[in-house]
Amino acid sequence: MKDFFGRSLSYARISVTDRCNYRCRYCMPEEGVEWIPHDNVLSYEDILYLLEILSGFGIKKIRFTGGEPLVRKGMVQFLKEAITSFPEFQIALTTNGSTLTRDSPLLASIGLTSINISLDTLDAGKFSAMTRGAALQPVIDGIDYLVPLASHAKTKIKMNSVLMRGFNDGEMIGQLAGFASKRGMLLRFIEFMPFHSNFWSADMFMPFSEALALLNKTGRWAEDVNSPHRDSLSGPARYYINVDTGQRIGVISAISKHFCETCNRLRVTSTGDIRPCLFDDSEVSIAEAVKNRNGEKVRELLHAAAAMKLEHGAAHNEKTRMYAIGG
Repeated sequence: MKDFFGRSLSYARISVTDRCNYRCRYCMPEEGVEWIPHDNVLSYEDILYLLEILSGFGIKKIRFTGGEPLVRKGMVQFLKEAITSFPEFQIALTTNGSTLTRDSPLLASIGLTSINISLDTLDAGKFSAMTRGAALQPVIDGIDYLVPLASHAKTKIKMNSVLMRGFNDGEMIGQLAGFASKRGMLLRFIEFMPFHSNFWSADMFMPFSEALALLNKTGRWAEDVNSPHRDSLSGPARYYINVDTGQRIGVISAISKHFCETCNRLRVTSTGDIRPCLFDDSEVSIAEAVKNRNGEKVRELLHAAAAMKLEHGAAHNEKTRMYAIGG
């Protein structure tokens, strides 16, 4: 499946819930949100049906997101069923890491291609302030529990850190890199993107170039154009390598260096809306067609969504709420 600009769409991100056990300041308002009624969310059976259709469209990679996907009851068993039913897919998961001490043994045994863990700071006070009350240590304990299990199972573990000036700049950049390196995780820095109610400001925005300058104070980093992490399904990340230690990091620079020309993805919200572009409010609802198992209509709507993809996004969106679309 291709869009009007010749980009092959091979990657789908599917949100399984809008719910989350955190209230991160760049994602949710302090007062929380009114959760979507369960009956309005795609069932696991609906999602499996959608995966069957996506397989016929040449989609090769599926990432499950939230909210926090692991707060949805039965999520790990669903992942196992999806992996078993669709071995042609690379299937990945994004999580905040809060339940890893509970879920790691199963997550590491079911054959996930990769697990991305969001962690923006190693300072317990800052972590609690940013999440509005969550504890850092369970996340670290969960990572330390998961990593050796995942390594044995050949499931890649990545750590995503959103860059924010005044929050995790300075020494924290090197600390995050060291934390990931010690555990054999691929660290990816993500530029802070402006969305509705996520307190983004120009003062808080830190381009990756600044983070790279900080890293270069204690090491020599160069862009790694031949990174083994770079392939047709790897998404928009660019990679850098420490020429002395061999450590690699990734960067998703959605603001300072757009990657629209290589965008290969569609997003499906938990209510069954397809969002062709992260920075555009346009969407196509496939919920009714999926629930009615109307494959012809679902295929028609997928083509319509692909046709709506923009050549270039606006790199900001004041209407979209991040928790609602799964990132």
